[in-house]
This record gives sequence, structure tokens and C-alpha cells, in this order.
Amino acid sequence: MEDTQTFSDGDFSPGCSRFHRERSNSPEPSCVSMKSDQSMVNIIKFKGKHTSTDLRERSSSPEPSCVSMKSDQSIDNLITFKGKHTSTDLRKRSNSPEPSCVSMKSDQSMVNIIKFKGKHTSIDLRYNSQLIKSGFKSNLLKKFQCLYEGTVKQGNPTLLNEIYTELYITESESGEINNEHEVRQIETQSRKPAIEDTPIKCNDIFRPLPGQDKPIRTVLTKGVAGIGKTVSVQKFIVDWAEEKENQDIQLIFPLPFRELNLMKDKTLSLSDLLHVFFPEIKEMKPLSDEYKVLFIFDGLDECRLSLNFKRKVKLCNVSKSASVDVLLTNLIEGSFLPSALIWITSRPAAADLVPSECVHRVTEVRGFNEPQKEEYFRKRISAQSLANTIITHLKSSRSLYIMCHIPVFCWISATVLEKILSEAESGEIPKTLTQMYTHFLIIQTNIKHEKDYEKKVKDENMIVKLGKLAFQQIVKGNLIFYEEDLRECGIDVTEASVYSGLCTQIFKEEFGLYQGKVFCFVHLSIQEHLAALYAHLSFKIKNRNVFDQTKHFFSKYFNRKKYASLSELHQRAVTGAFQSKNGHLDLFLRFLLGLSLESNQTLLQELLTQTGSCSYNKEETVEYIKQKIRENHSPERSINLFHCLNELGDDSLMQEIQYYMKSGKIGETKLASSQWSALVYVLLTSEQKMDVFDLNQFTGAQNTANEVLQKLLPVVKESRSVQLSDCGVTDQCCFALASALRSNPSHLRQLDLSWNKVGDSGVNLLCDELKDPRCKLEILRLSDCGVRDAGCAALASALRSNPSHLKELNLTDNKLGDSGVNLLSDGLKDPHCKLEILWLFNCGVTDEGCAALALALRSNPSHLRQMDLSRNKVGASGVNLLSDGLKDHHCKLEILRLSYCGVTEESCASLASALRSNPSHLRELNLSGNNLKYSDVKLLSNLNDDPHYKLEMLL
Repeated sequence: MEDTQTFSDGDFSPGCSRFHRERSNSPEPSCVSMKSDQSMVNIIKFKGKHTSTDLRERSSSPEPSCVSMKSDQSIDNLITFKGKHTSTDLRKRSNSPEPSCVSMKSDQSMVNIIKFKGKHTSIDLRYNSQLIKSGFKSNLLKKFQCLYEGTVKQGNPTLLNEIYTELYITESESGEINNEHEVRQIETQSRKPAIEDTPIKCNDIFRPLPGQDKPIRTVLTKGVAGIGKTVSVQKFIVDWAEEKENQDIQLIFPLPFRELNLMKDKTLSLSDLLHVFFPEIKEMKPLSDEYKVLFIFDGLDECRLSLNFKRKVKLCNVSKSASVDVLLTNLIEGSFLPSALIWITSRPAAADLVPSECVHRVTEVRGFNEPQKEEYFRKRISAQSLANTIITHLKSSRSLYIMCHIPVFCWISATVLEKILSEAESGEIPKTLTQMYTHFLIIQTNIKHEKDYEKKVKDENMIVKLGKLAFQQIVKGNLIFYEEDLRECGIDVTEASVYSGLCTQIFKEEFGLYQGKVFCFVHLSIQEHLAALYAHLSFKIKNRNVFDQTKHFFSKYFNRKKYASLSELHQRAVTGAFQSKNGHLDLFLRFLLGLSLESNQTLLQELLTQTGSCSYNKEETVEYIKQKIRENHSPERSINLFHCLNELGDDSLMQEIQYYMKSGKIGETKLASSQWSALVYVLLTSEQKMDVFDLNQFTGAQNTANEVLQKLLPVVKESRSVQLSDCGVTDQCCFALASALRSNPSHLRQLDLSWNKVGDSGVNLLCDELKDPRCKLEILRLSDCGVRDAGCAALASALRSNPSHLKELNLTDNKLGDSGVNLLSDGLKDPHCKLEILWLFNCGVTDEGCAALALALRSNPSHLRQMDLSRNKVGASGVNLLSDGLKDHHCKLEILRLSYCGVTEESCASLASALRSNPSHLRELNLSGNNLKYSDVKLLSNLNDDPHYKLEMLL
């Protein structure tokens, strides 16, 4: 390398550029460093009083600085000094006062020509994409590397990788849209065991699972509020920015909907949109084929744009201007940038806003499973003895421990319990949701930021205003809201920004003209707690019914009238919540009732000087709820009412049913409707998951199979295995079972209806649901169920419509005959059929049926592993036909049972020939009960000399 250096009349320290096109006017120091893997020639000429420096060495200026230049090609730089000041032209100048650094590398020679002609300096640098990409990653890392549990204003940031606990994410079905209240969904989710589900790590979200060969462009990740969707996105970005994962992606553009909402009235191109959010990439062409990019749209449920995928406006040019909603729909549809990856997150209720044909994979964030719950608390709380105490306490309250599937609730619980238990405070440790959230409200209110603003409003006034905001936004169905929403409730925006930890403020200063504040409560449940507190205080202090002031969904459920007592208001609230089919008032109701307890009233006095007073008889409310449970004939609809009793401290119904269960006399006891509901609640909230539901446990002299199945249907829906064998089940029960499959098709894996009078009509009802592609039933046992031709036709139709899940079908002791087997074989021929076990013991099969089975084996030979044709009149001709199917080298049959089938010497010869042709799979062959001689069987045993022969059992 050749360097020429001359110094005269003082030192020069160039300014710093921060990956912008303009140079900073900052007086802060910086330094220039250039690296090259090959020779670099630097020629510096002086025509004034200032100094030139070898670009490989530091400036003689006492002030530290650094510029590093990287390039994939050689770069010619022309620098001219004309006076005492320095001017650097990086095509344009930055006005940023902040110091920064530019780094450039070259794999080829770099020629730098620097001329000094006066007091000013001009630098013309060729654009370098590697430099900007490096800075882009650095900026994303700074933004996402810290995790703020709660609010940014509250502080206490933690590095994400220090506390991150892997979330349980699974692949889901695009058609599964659940409009139930999210707490109901969590309670259901807590009963789903992790077995048989394939977890997906967030970094693998675009990687196909084993056996999946289609590329994944668009992923929709759904999950209830606070379950960890945004943190999963954050983890993905951090690992990418730290160059640990997904390095095949060159650029990631996180565009949360809550921020895109601020631009809903703007018209611009996709390129311009990115420049607004990411100004550092203006010199790049990130939307060209040169880059593999990922767009992340977090929070579809928070979108206030009009995403109309049926609109006829189609864009193909990323430079074409349009409204933001049109840009997004065209990008998601793939009208432009079809190679770009898209990741969308959403709460379940909004997941269907994107058409299923635009989505290549649907995943579900299921929060923490049981081990991950404990892992979180052990990471979050440094004192392990305290962490153990908290875990033990949460496990003692099933309603609390179920909620711990939600990471945000874990944070709330840790915040409350760590303070209460570590400070050895007197008072009751929270055992209900209302107690936990009321303690949390007190803790958050005690976090003051008085140094940030002049406090003009009392805590209690702010709580009431926030409660009003929470109530109004629940009525409107909003989780996020903006400044105008706050003003409607009399909340000063500045105060809301800094007031305690109740509101989360996200303030994006780097967005230039699009500075805006977005507000939300930390979690939907906190919003519901504050809304219930507002309703409670409005009645107790002002005797005002807040339900009378809304024209939205509350008005459908609550009478517009004055209530004489709090218990009367509660009764109307119970009725209203009970009438809501999707349960959207469930948690609000629990909080409203729980706040009336004396213990919670005492807690509220720490927050409020005025809590009001009115007559209240808790027993009236309790009795009203029990009456509703008795009147209701659907135990599933009563589950939330039992949660309400729990909030009110009454467990008499649960204790009563637990006595019958422990005594083993549940089947001999005539249960009332309220007791059936209590039984459902106890089973569903038990610490022991109901993976296997056995109807025989509950049937007896007093309870018939049909009645028990109808009453316990909510439990059946949440069970992986349903055992109904020999219980007196009829086709009427099959109607109920079909309903269970329809409401939760992806859960049930095994169904045993053997030795019941199901008949073809019952099988038809079940098969209608088996056709659903979301149905994951793997084992269906119908031994001695009266199945005939019509039932076989229905089963064959189901196998063709949804062939990839059913693995075992047992039709033993049904009078199918050849006609039934022929129909069934039509379904087995489907190349997508994955059936592995087929039992046709004593089904009236002859050689004609064997011909159909042999054809099915040849058409789809690679899946069937076990087949039992014992006690059928197969005969020599039937065995010969089957042997032709066994000869296929793709046939993987491992077990073949032909006991009492009329097998002859000729049959043994055919089987031996088949095994010589394809010897490597059959492990068990049962020929017992056939009139065979030793010499006949010897034809098969003589094959032992073949090294590929795998037969282990010959009977």
C-alpha cells in the first residue's frame, strides 16, 4: 500500500456520518478508517492550511472518532479541502446532531484520491449497500433487544435473551376461528396436552416441517392477547440482527398495525412507506430482486385500516402510490413482491380478516406449557426459594394457574406475589383473579413519575377516568386507542403518558412527520378489571347504571333501569353475561362480582377515599347464580357461573360433587342439573387432565349412557381418547359425538364405540364430521356395532375426503360382506390414505372381498401395516389374490392374520412366492385354525435362508 501524508497548520478531525445521505453538523468528534483486503492507494494533496491524515491511521486530533468504510467493489473517493472547515458530501447531508460511524470494507482495491484546495472538505462516496444493511441491523437490534414487561415508561428493561422463555407454538388450521372470550380459550387450551402436537420454534416459522415440501411465503400466527405473539416477533428479529438465525433473509421490516393506523389517510408508494419508517434505507433499493425481505405485520386485531381483499385495485409497481390499506392487501396477496416473506400476527377473533388462500401456514402461540410456567418464574425471580413459594401458591389455585398460560399474567402474578411475599406484608395472599388484579392496580398506582410532569390530577380521579376509558373501549371492542379517545374521557394526554404503569405508551419519535401516541392497557384482562371497577364505583358512589349509557352490545343484555341494590345489579349482569353466546362478558362479570367482597373493598380503600356505600347481600347473588345453574340444561354454559361462585368464595356445589366422585358412587346417584354442571366444572378444572374419558365411570342404575354423554359433552370435547365400549350407546349418542367433533375437530384422537348398537345411521353421523379436513381422529373402533354396506360407504367417503389422519379402523364382528369390503376398498385406494391397521375379523369376507383388498394394496401399497381377516371364508383363491398384492415391492404389510380362513397347501405356496418376491416386511403371519400339514407350513419356513427374510412369528 502506498501512502502520502503531509501536515500543516493544525489538526483536522472529520465529522461523522450515521448511515444517512447527509452529513452531521455536529461538533462531536469522529474518525475515518478504511480497510481493504488488497492494496489501497491514498493520495493526499494540500493547498491550504489544514491537515490530511493517512486513512489507516487515527487523526492527530485529541478527540476520538471513527469512520469505517466497506464495499463489495472498489470505491473512488475524491476529497477536496478548501479552508478551515470540513464539508462531506455523501450525496446529501444529514442534519442529525448525533455522532455516528461509517464502516466500509472492500474485497478489491480501493483508490482514494483526496485533494486539499481550501478551508472546506467535500467527499463524494459511491453508495454502499453493505454499509447500510449493517447499520439497519444495528438499529433494529437497539430497538428490540430489551424486553419491557409492562410499560416502557415504567422502565426496568431486561435484555430479551436473559429472560426469554421458549413459547409453545404449534401449526394450526386456517379454518379454526374461535369467537369465544379469550379467557375461555385459555381455559380450554390448558386442558390440551402437548402430546402428538409438533412444536415450532419462532425462528423456524418459515421452515417446513418434516414431510412438508411446499415453500412457505405467508405465515399467520394467532393467539389470545398477551400470549406472546409480539415477543416471538421480537425474538425472531433479535436473533436475525445478531446473525444467529435466518441469515438467508437480507432485510426485515417490522410494521405494527398500531403504527400503520397513524397513516390511514396517507397516499404513498410502498417504497415511500418504508422510507417513512426506515429512513436509513433511502439509498438502497430494498424491494428489488436483489434482496430477500420479510415484512412483519404485528397485531392484525389492532388494525383500523380497511383491508378489503375483494377490492379490484391491483398494483404491480412498488413505486405506484395508493392508500396504505391498498398497499398492504396487494403485498399480502402477492400482486407485487411475490417472493417477499410475510408474517402476520393476530388475536383469534380477527384472524379471518386475511383470506385463507393468501396464507400458506397458520400457527398458534399457546403461551407457556406446564414446564415453561415454572421456568419463567425461576428466571424472573432471582431468589429461588421465593420463586418456589410463588409457584406452589399459584398451583393451589386452579383458576390462577390456568391463567399462567398467558405470559403477561405470569408477569402480573410475579409482580404482585413477589412484593407481598418478600415484604412479609400482612393480609390475604391473592387466591382469585379479582384479588390478584386489585393488588396489581395498587402496586401500579404507587409507581410515581412525578419528576416527569406536574401532577394535576389525583390518583383516584385518574383511576376512574381510566376505568371509563376501559369500559367505553370494551363496548366498542377496541384494545388500542388514540389521543382523541383519551380526550373523550377527560384524560390529559401528557398525564396518561407518565401516569404509573396502567397505560402503555408507544411513542415513535424516529418517524419524523408521523409522530403519534398509541395507548393500550397492558392486557385485555386489566382493561376488563378497570371497566368492572368503573361500573362498580358508578353504582356505589353515584347510583348510576353505566349499562344504561351505551348503545352497543351491553344494551342487549342489561335492562335500562335503576337498580335498588347492588345485588339486583349483579343479578341483571349475571343474566346478561349468560345470554352472551361467545362469552365476551365472562371475565368482566367475574371482576364485577369479586369487587363486591368485603376483602376487596378493604383493598380498594388504599386507592380510593370514596368507595361509596349501598345495601348488598352476597347470599342473594350466590343463590341467584345457583338458580341459573339449576335452570340451565347445558353444563358448558354454566362453567363461567362456577368461576363467579369461586370469586364470591362459595364452593358448596363443587364440594358436593367431589364427595360423590371420591365415594365411587357417581354412577349410582341421580344427579340434578346443577350437579351435572358442577361435575363438568370439577372435571375441566381438575389438575389432572382428562386425556381419557371413560363413560363407564359415570353410568349405572341411575344414569344411562345417553344422558351421561349429553351432560358431560364439554368434557368429551376436551378429551384425547373417548372410551364408550359396551355402554349402551345408540345412534342418538352419535349425534352428540358428532357435535363434539364439529366444535373441536382437531382434538379427539381415539374413539372406541365397540359393542354398541350404533348401526349405519350412527356411523353416517360420525363420518360427516370425519370428512372435515380439520378432524385429526386417528383410531376408530366399531367392533360389533351393526355396521353394514351403508356404513362402509360412509367410511369410504370419509377416507377419500380426509384421507391423511385415520390410522386404525376396527370393524370386527360386523356383517359387512363382500359388498361392504368393496366399498371400503375404494377409500383405501386413495394414494393419500394413511390407514395402517385394518381389522376385518369375522366380517363375512370371501374371495371377492379379497380381490378388492388386493387391488387396494396394489393401488396404495405403502401405508397398510396390519390386516386381520380371521374367521372369514377367504379360501385358497382369496389368499392367492392377496398374495399378488403382497408381491409388490412397495407393500409394507407387517402383520397378516388369516386364522380359520380355509387356507390350503396351494395358499401356502402363493404366500411363499409372495415372500420370496418381497421378503423384507412381513413379520407376523397367523395361519392357525386352518387344516394345514407340516409340509405346507414348511414351504414358508424354508425361506429362512434368505438374508432379507423378516418373518419373526409364524402361527
